[in-house]
Formats: sequence, C-alpha cells, structure tokens
Amino acid sequence: MGTGPGGKGQTRRLALFGTKGVVSRCRDFTEQALADWGWTENGREDNDLVEDVLLLVSELVTNACLHAGGPEELMLNRSGGRLRIEVADAEPRPPRRRLPNELSQPGGHGLIILERLAHRWGAEPRGTGKVVWLEVRLTPARGQVAHRP
Repeated sequence: MGTGPGGKGQTRRLALFGTKGVVSRCRDFTEQALADWGWTENGREDNDLVEDVLLLVSELVTNACLHAGGPEELMLNRSGGRLRIEVADAEPRPPRRRLPNELSQPGGHGLIILERLAHRWGAEPRGTGKVVWLEVRLTPARGQVAHRP
C-alpha cells in the first residue's frame, strides 16, 4: 500500500503478465483493496459502487487482453473524493469505440460501460504503450453515488 501525491490517498499496484486468469486476479485484488478501505462492510450504501468498480476493472482488463496482448499493471488510487483505476499495456493505440452500426455485433460494449459508470475516463501514452484510466467519484451528493449519466 502506497501513499499518493502530497501524502494524501492510497495507491495499490499489481504487476501483470499474460492473459490467463488475469481478469479474476484483478477483480480479487480490487475487491481486497476496497475491503481494506472499508467499502464492503454490511449495510453500506456503496455496495452498488463496489459492484460498479469491479465491473469497470473487468472491462478495462478484458479490453487489454483482447486488444493489447494483455495488461502489464493495474493501479488503484484512492484520493480525496475519487478512485482512479489505471490499466497499462504495451499497445500504443488508444481504445476505439465501435461505430453505431457495429453495436449489434457481439462484444465491443466495454467502452460504453465505462462511459455509463465512470465519472471520467481516457487513455494516455506511457512508455512504448499506453494506460487506460477511469475515475469514479467516492463523495456522493446527498447520500447518492455520483455517476455520469
């Protein structure tokens, strides 16, 4: 467990190799981090947020497996009122959302899920590859989990 910039927040990193079992390994890693941070206690209103976060991790990692030869690292950073999730891979090309006429094909809906559940997301070059990141708000307004519509 690390500390974010300025001594605030918490960061966890998981080095990854290959694609076999990587999605479940990343979900387990994320679920443990969220439990350590007190998100999975019984009766908490953010249990839906935990499920959303696990789905988002699954989508990011699956996309890296399908389109980039597998992820190299998963990073979770909880700071202030947000959780930032990053998945690094060796493919320099950014993710591409399917065209509307391709949406009827199986698969290819991961970026739509990111757009629906994450507050923000994007991709940026890193080394010879890239990192795809997303942020989820942790500070709900009036007791509600904040998501982008």
